[in-house]
Amino acid sequence: MEPGGGGGQDRLSALPDDVLVLILLRLDTTIAGRTSILSHRWRRIWALLPELRFPADADLRLVASALAAHEAPISYLDVRSLDAVPESVEACLALAAGRLSGSLVFQNRVSPGGNAGGGGDGGTLGFDLTCLHNATAVSLDLGLLGLAVPTTGVFARLTALSLERVRFRSWWELGDAVSSPRCPCLQKLSVIYAHGLANLAIHSESLLQLKLKDLYGLQQLTIVAQVLNELDLGHCFGAPGGVVAHISTPQLVSLFWVDLHDSTSVQLGNWPRLQKLTSFIFVYGPHDSLLNHGFLRLLKQFQFIKNLHIRLVYLKQNIGNLHYALEDLTKLPCLTTLSITVNNKGHAFGASLFKVLRICSDLRMLVLALDDVSDSEVPYACPSGCVCEQPSDWKTEELTLNCLQGASIDMEGSDHQVAFVKRLFTWAVALKLMQINFDSSMSECKVMELRQTLSSFAGPETRVNFYMYENEGVKFMGTRYLLAP
Repeated sequence: MEPGGGGGQDRLSALPDDVLVLILLRLDTTIAGRTSILSHRWRRIWALLPELRFPADADLRLVASALAAHEAPISYLDVRSLDAVPESVEACLALAAGRLSGSLVFQNRVSPGGNAGGGGDGGTLGFDLTCLHNATAVSLDLGLLGLAVPTTGVFARLTALSLERVRFRSWWELGDAVSSPRCPCLQKLSVIYAHGLANLAIHSESLLQLKLKDLYGLQQLTIVAQVLNELDLGHCFGAPGGVVAHISTPQLVSLFWVDLHDSTSVQLGNWPRLQKLTSFIFVYGPHDSLLNHGFLRLLKQFQFIKNLHIRLVYLKQNIGNLHYALEDLTKLPCLTTLSITVNNKGHAFGASLFKVLRICSDLRMLVLALDDVSDSEVPYACPSGCVCEQPSDWKTEELTLNCLQGASIDMEGSDHQVAFVKRLFTWAVALKLMQINFDSSMSECKVMELRQTLSSFAGPETRVNFYMYENEGVKFMGTRYLLAP
């Protein structure tokens, strides 16, 4: 600006294109596009952006117009829509396909009262996905829109693919599309909450991580992935014998399994390198709990697991008339680390922890975490005399954990938690380090009181460190800092 004037030299427009592009990258794409009206100089700058981010609930017609006018290769495309119709989604992705050379994120949010799947024939007819030849990562959350996977073409550079809330129009096409001949570089694959996959057959020489959750209608599953090291499988097998599965993953290191297990129809192969197994068990439930039985059958396949992570789940109800399912857990593989996450719904859990620890005397490290309870969830008031306190002999019965050297315990300060920690100090005769993680909601006075109480339980050979989680909205998931002695 010249002194005393309302106008002046436009130094911003004089900057090189690449500098102006860096400035516009700080804006969402719809706002960046409006700069084209500033002057002839600005008319084409936004069209050179390598990254396009359209805000939540974007009008896909405007997104399609912007993509049609855009000129540069796209390294990142993020589109968030509301109640999208299949035709609009197909048009946008087709326009992006030719210039997309990086990541694509597309999410179709369904409004309350809206029609999942786009309404009408959106779930059954859906749209055809263009082969994204140069994409490196693709994430599609379709709100149950119908999707036809391309039957030809190679996703030559694709390393990560996530598909969520999808209705597949063909029951077999996905497996062919994600296998090595057409996805030679694919390393991460996630399919969550999907309908229409009756037969999923994956043959991959590159896949490292695979997550399959809530695949409704699945009848046959084949996974042949020689270098896969992480498998996350949950709620895919609807009934015993209902799904025929063959899984060959000899390099598997980590397995998350929350599903049925019927050895007559589910063939898992050998996992000589498996180091971590994660699953859950209902502590109280019906005698015929299929998920519990599936976990117990799976455990029998292993003699040794370095790290076993069990989630103990209590029902939010009076459990007096239910079967104590932990009685069925009579043996564990040899373990180095046992991680237990407790979702207790207000029930006491000391007796259940004792039951588990009694069958893993060779344990070296114990991690006890507590599930967060949503603020909107009304806490369950455990009735007086509830069976969750039984059997009560865990408070007096002897148990020797000769190998246990370290423990990490999440602490909310309930009486039964304190009682358990006191007993743990007694059982773990070789314990060297105890780490107590206080919930951020606890008052400073309560924390100080518990520090003194818990420290008094420890022998001279055990170092006790106390940590506090900063409040970041989720219990035991925020930043942790060490409290001063």
